[in-house]
Amino acid sequence: MLLGTVLVLFLLGGTGPASAHSALRSTDPGDRAVLPSAPRALTLTFTESVGLLDDSFRVYGPDGRRVRTGEPRHADGRSDTARATLPAGLAEGTFTVAWRVVSADSHPVSGAFTFSVGAPSPAPAAVPAAPAEHPVTGALHDTARLLAYLAAALLIGTAAFAALCRPPDPAPLRLPLLTGWWTLLATTAALVLLRAPYEAGTGPAAALDPAALGRTLTGRPGLALLARLVLLLVTAGFLLCLARRRTDPAAPPRAALATGGALAVGLALTWATAEHASAGIQVPPAIASSVLHLLAMAVWLGGLVALLALLRRSAPPPATVARFSRVAAAAVTVLVVTGVYQSWRGLGSWPALTATPYGRILLLKLAAVVALLLAASASRRWTGRAVREAAAPAVAETAVAETAVAETAVAETSDVEAAVARARVPEPVGGRGPQPVDGARAGAHGQPAEAPRTPDPRKPEDPQDPKDAENPKDAEVPKDPRNPPDHDARHSLRRSLRRSVLAEAAVGAVVLVATTALTGTPPGRAEAEAARAAAPSGLPGAVVATVPFDVGTPGGRGTVQITLDPGRTGDNGVQAVLLGPDGGLTTVPELRLSFTLPAREIGPIDARLTDRGGYWATNDLTLPMPGTWTMKATVRVSELDQVSVTRRVRIA
Repeated sequence: MLLGTVLVLFLLGGTGPASAHSALRSTDPGDRAVLPSAPRALTLTFTESVGLLDDSFRVYGPDGRRVRTGEPRHADGRSDTARATLPAGLAEGTFTVAWRVVSADSHPVSGAFTFSVGAPSPAPAAVPAAPAEHPVTGALHDTARLLAYLAAALLIGTAAFAALCRPPDPAPLRLPLLTGWWTLLATTAALVLLRAPYEAGTGPAAALDPAALGRTLTGRPGLALLARLVLLLVTAGFLLCLARRRTDPAAPPRAALATGGALAVGLALTWATAEHASAGIQVPPAIASSVLHLLAMAVWLGGLVALLALLRRSAPPPATVARFSRVAAAAVTVLVVTGVYQSWRGLGSWPALTATPYGRILLLKLAAVVALLLAASASRRWTGRAVREAAAPAVAETAVAETAVAETAVAETSDVEAAVARARVPEPVGGRGPQPVDGARAGAHGQPAEAPRTPDPRKPEDPQDPKDAENPKDAEVPKDPRNPPDHDARHSLRRSLRRSVLAEAAVGAVVLVATTALTGTPPGRAEAEAARAAAPSGLPGAVVATVPFDVGTPGGRGTVQITLDPGRTGDNGVQAVLLGPDGGLTTVPELRLSFTLPAREIGPIDARLTDRGGYWATNDLTLPMPGTWTMKATVRVSELDQVSVTRRVRIA
């Protein structure tokens, strides 16, 4: 109920700017633009700040050869831009630009676009295909990230279990604690080495390049990984100090708890400051939420593994299980609240939940979390009942022991009173001494009393009650110290707890896999911003329109890209490029273009386009007034087949 209510409140609260995973907003020159002269620089603008690589720009000329560019830099000092200078004297034809940058959340982003100088090439030259990432490097990097999440949960969760749940014998927790520390150390070192080839999209062998490693350690993701290594070394020293002092696990000192908590927060920050939370809207709350989310996940799932380690030897005391149940409930509450906030921040709208890869992975994770919550809820109810049943024999034994102590006290009190009574009987003059009291003084009906029997040390007394002797079936069966009365209850508790915890841990592993996939997927909010920024853009101040057409005959489909420069009242230049169904350049016998301003009853004005050998253009179009003009393009693909399409354009 809390998850659903808060999710609705957040998603209906409106949307804001893009979040994480930088998307390309615009390019200069524009994609598929035809320029009258060669540009002197390439400029890309993104939705978020980006990091630049030595190979951020790769430009290929009409002949397919690579064009030497200047060193990539930020344009005008703006961190959301990338610029590289071009050499003078570029030849006419179509140029292909492949670019690659690192977004603020540490993930590489790449793409490509084309522009033409003078006239488009009849067929753009084939350029080397550069994959978004090297498959081997990507697989190793993703595996290391997943193992790092698992190791962090194991290390932080086991330590939290020992400190908060206080098991009497913490020795079984040593193995998961050391496993988590060593695994996190190894995976962090691997991520440092793989960072450079992951950003550049090259093979793992590039990790051995000292220059690439140096660049990694100066960037924000590399610095976060380096800080994680330092914190792990400090954590090792802290744990060794605790082990040498032999701190009582039932009462850890407050200083140790504070130090351990600070180290856990520091480790969580190395993730939060280098991933989705570090970019986009509301960065400080997002980082705080990410830290709490990671710590709550570690306390819950790592605590489950710690509980499994205890169950391998014996059933943990009911008090330990009850403490972990309360800690897990608090962790789940934190997970729900922070998870809802992060989902809203990453999605931004309801349609993104099903229309984007991020939303679909989030749905998978949400289903796994619901299953985990159901399993934990059932386990919590069963554990409470089992703990009470396991504690019942102990309560009964305590009551029996208290009754026996009370009877012994009563018997001792009677003996004391009898002794006092004998001491108070006066001795008659010349008579016998004090007479024994009660049954020791005389037998029944005046019969002489039997003398007290002196126990024979060679014959142990038979404690059996005479009634038990007559009825052997009613005699108490001696207790076997190897099989106490609550043995069966404890064994059942241990077996059932082990099954329940194993099921929760397995589903928790699925949740961690989904979490790792989410951190490597562009959020839905960022994809929506990229789609809004994907509108065609051409020369500064120009108007670019893409008009699809379909004559209805085989090969009669395509698009016309029309650029008006400067797109204002007065004289304008027009360039029109036709693209076929496959996206390649195509030619037609005739292309006519006219403009009408219905609000002022002006037009139609014929642009008088001429064929320039691969594209159509004119420099003599005059638009006298501003407003929303109707542009009509007529495409003739044969002597008999033609089609007219219209598009509205805004003239300033």
